[in-house]
Amino acid sequence: MSREDRTLELQGDALRRLIDAAAERVVAHVDSLPRQPAADTDGGVALARSLAEPLPETATAVEDLFDLLFSRVIPKSFNTAGPGYLAYIPGGGLPHAAVADLIADATNRYVGVFAAAPGLAAIEATVVRWLCDLAGLPASARGILTSGGSLATFSALVAARRHLLPEDFLSGTIYVSDQAHYAIQKSSTLAGFPEERVREIATDADYRIRVDALERAITSDRSAGRTPFFIVGNAGTTNSGAVDDLPAIAALAERERLWFHVDAAYGGFFLMTEEGRRRLAGIERADSIVLDPHKGLFLPYGTGALLVRDGETLKKAHALSADYMPPMQQDDDLTDFNLLSPELSRGFRGLRLWLPLKMHGAGPFRRNLEEKLELASYASQKLKEIPGIEILAEPQLSIVAFRLRPPGAGDAALDELNRAFLERINAPRRVYLTATRLSGRFAIRICVLSFRTHRDRMDQALEDIRAAARETTVRP
Repeated sequence: MSREDRTLELQGDALRRLIDAAAERVVAHVDSLPRQPAADTDGGVALARSLAEPLPETATAVEDLFDLLFSRVIPKSFNTAGPGYLAYIPGGGLPHAAVADLIADATNRYVGVFAAAPGLAAIEATVVRWLCDLAGLPASARGILTSGGSLATFSALVAARRHLLPEDFLSGTIYVSDQAHYAIQKSSTLAGFPEERVREIATDADYRIRVDALERAITSDRSAGRTPFFIVGNAGTTNSGAVDDLPAIAALAERERLWFHVDAAYGGFFLMTEEGRRRLAGIERADSIVLDPHKGLFLPYGTGALLVRDGETLKKAHALSADYMPPMQQDDDLTDFNLLSPELSRGFRGLRLWLPLKMHGAGPFRRNLEEKLELASYASQKLKEIPGIEILAEPQLSIVAFRLRPPGAGDAALDELNRAFLERINAPRRVYLTATRLSGRFAIRICVLSFRTHRDRMDQALEDIRAAARETTVRP
């Protein structure tokens, strides 16, 4: 018989010391976020290589490990939780959710089956109901919390495929705009569809899908013997924050008897605001909706959601059983999440939404989102006052895209010039911006979506943009 080893059984003072030591580092880190560089990856490759090591056999003092993490490893990264992070789609990293994760991970309860943790499963089901109500979906709607929009999109596509297509589904055709997130193509491939079954539809001057072109593509595919079944509408694209004409797409999907899916991973939580509800009108007609609480609810990365209008459709696509599983619920008010999701083993994600929303109520989240809409509009107005700046995408939500186009700059030189412009904007490290391409043009984006980003930081961004514009010249 092997000897007993209780080294891993931390409890009492030992556990308290570990948590206190971690809390001290976390508090210092969070308090310093406004003073940290918006991005700093210099030397990151060398750092990464230095961390490679064999499995350790002996212990390392926890203070040494925390020193490594907080002094060397964490600082060499994009400061995604900081106020100057205006790149990609920010994830705020609300610390309340970290506390929720500590509780969820330390208690280590399983919520995939209702019978295993009835109260915790009910908390997660309540959170999902809040999201369904926010989106305007009916009482029949159900949903799941996922690791993010990619897994949520995959589950939506599988549910639609099982609901609308035969077992031989390879003629099924999916429609997206040329601004759609690549998660659609990836999910389609994983769900078994050939790449050519994803139809990319052109967008208009505001980067919204052209519904007339969409309708023609559907008609053409039917005539060619293919089976249209899935339309994706955007409720805030990653490139420019564009919102498609959701009511028109919903009407087309209803006429053609197609599944209407809305990608609201970035933009969906603006539904909490009056302006957002106006812009996202029509989302309530969707068959499925993807939301990312780690974007618009400011939570840590790894928090996505899928909502499906007909919960039974979601269940039929995912429900399986095994002899070793406990009995599943027959009560519609009680949820076995393993029957709605690809995941059987998974963490208790519901607490990281439930705790901050219960602590504060919806009001502070709503006010923060209203502020982000206002800051994007403010940035757009101020950018127009800078000589040589061209706005490429006005804010439809909280993204504005622009470039520098000084007099005398030819089209061939503009990409190189704007790459240099972006580097100069980011050089002071007070803000971090990233680029994309819009209608073939190199575009610089401001995406404001952090609860820590306020007018003072936006003014700093504009100062750095003005200074970079003065320093960036056209090469002879």
